[in-house]
Amino acid sequence: MLRYILYVARQIVKHSLRNGELVARQNVTGMSAALFIALALPISAALADNEGREDLDKATEAKLTADSMDDLNEVIRLAESALEKGLDESNAAFAKKLLASTYIQRAQSGIDNLFVAVASMDDFRNRRKAIVDDLNKAVKLDPNEPQAYLLTARLDLMPGGAGPKSARDALDKVVALENADAAARANALVLRAGLQEDAEKKLDDLNEAVRLLPHNAATVRARGLTLADMNKLEPALADLDKAISLDPQDVPTYEAKAIVLAALERFDEAIAALQRAIELAPDATGPLVQLARVHIARKKLDDALAVLDKVLESQPDNVAVLLLRSGVYQELGKKEQAMADVDKALEIQPGLIVAIRTRALLLADAERYDEAVAELNKLRENDPGDLLTLMQLGTLHTMQKQSDKAVEVYSLVLSLQPDLWQALRGRGDAYLNIGKHAEAVADYEKALKIEPKDSGILNNLAWVLATSPDDKIRDGQRAVKLAAEACEETEYKLPHILSTLAAAHAETGDFAAARKWAEKAVELDKDNQHGDALKKELESYKAEKPWRELLSEEKAEKD
Repeated sequence: MLRYILYVARQIVKHSLRNGELVARQNVTGMSAALFIALALPISAALADNEGREDLDKATEAKLTADSMDDLNEVIRLAESALEKGLDESNAAFAKKLLASTYIQRAQSGIDNLFVAVASMDDFRNRRKAIVDDLNKAVKLDPNEPQAYLLTARLDLMPGGAGPKSARDALDKVVALENADAAARANALVLRAGLQEDAEKKLDDLNEAVRLLPHNAATVRARGLTLADMNKLEPALADLDKAISLDPQDVPTYEAKAIVLAALERFDEAIAALQRAIELAPDATGPLVQLARVHIARKKLDDALAVLDKVLESQPDNVAVLLLRSGVYQELGKKEQAMADVDKALEIQPGLIVAIRTRALLLADAERYDEAVAELNKLRENDPGDLLTLMQLGTLHTMQKQSDKAVEVYSLVLSLQPDLWQALRGRGDAYLNIGKHAEAVADYEKALKIEPKDSGILNNLAWVLATSPDDKIRDGQRAVKLAAEACEETEYKLPHILSTLAAAHAETGDFAAARKWAEKAVELDKDNQHGDALKKELESYKAEKPWRELLSEEKAEKD
């Protein structure tokens, strides 16, 4: 009878170990397993097969009733004692499983509370070390326990952890384990997908996770978000809809669905999804901010402003919302309000890089170029190799007609990242502004190899090939080809690109085509953004003269 009682108790514990958590404490008779064992304890020593058996029985009972860290510590003490005193092969195997499971359970609790009431960095490090020790002991006792590797990966990705590579190694082990159940393998695949650099490999992991757990909302949602990031919007929407059907109360899923619908320009549906999210979480700011973004996407800036005002009424120090509202103000032409929001954001969070960048852009928009440069130089002092800051400085120097300085900054960028096509295009423009056509062509050619469909590169390279006074540089036939590609990319809607096509035809001697495209360019320039330049080019083609343009450094400085 006693052996049957212990058998029942251990089956309950084994079931618990397989699932990585403490399970219900009732056996098939309705009597608690603890009571079964308690009834047997007075005679257990007499029937024990070895010295550690009694401690193992106590550990089994303690495991079934454990509901605190102290209880888990007691299970570990008893199981370790049982192994130390000696057990036969079967009981020793069970004790190791029990001990490994309890180490994992204690590690799980430690991770959940790792950042709770931390007294000091030493306290944090000691907590983390204790968790690592528990997981290492668990793996040593049971190398095939997937939960230990999952927790190791989670810990590696936390602050102070071993990092993504170590986490990836742990997750690979879970995926490879034959005894890992569907839930463990799916969880590992979802986590590993987040570490994949290749989008298709990430999707492969998530496809397999969904195959394993097709009715798990979190897994389906993760795949939907990845599909959205890959711009596979319709499949993403299908996954997000399925995730909502599986978990209709999850607010972030409605937000993600709204983002996808907005990208598909299905704005009314996006707003409906966000309104549902707001109903579910009326105090949450996330759905409101996304609603403002949808209004911005549909060019309803006043509606966006009203929503952001509402958010800031309850959260006046929300820096992200202040910066978003600043952008809306800028689009509405309310430059003072835009600057005020940025200044408040910097007052709340001094040194915030994104706010400093935004302030520089607002200053440049107001043609306060020196102040804008000064703002960016603050960032450059802290991080001299920051490419985004350098690129913004290059743009500002170009806007200031300081092309030599622009060349210097872009050259620095290219010394750090030689294949950054935006920097090649920027330096090419700067060279073009000061009449260094050979250098401009060289940069445009490099940029074109990297980004062959960029209309700006196509247009500017075609322009210099069509209009340079240097016979060695001009190539009318290639200029026509490049300019035509630029026109196709912009659907023949931009007057300055049509002007380039006209100049290219003029260089080949086809003045009829040159006049045709030049007239179209003038016609499209209704706001006279290009002044008299397009009209002068047209007059030149009427006189059957190709256009020539060479800027000197002195002229560039005066312009």
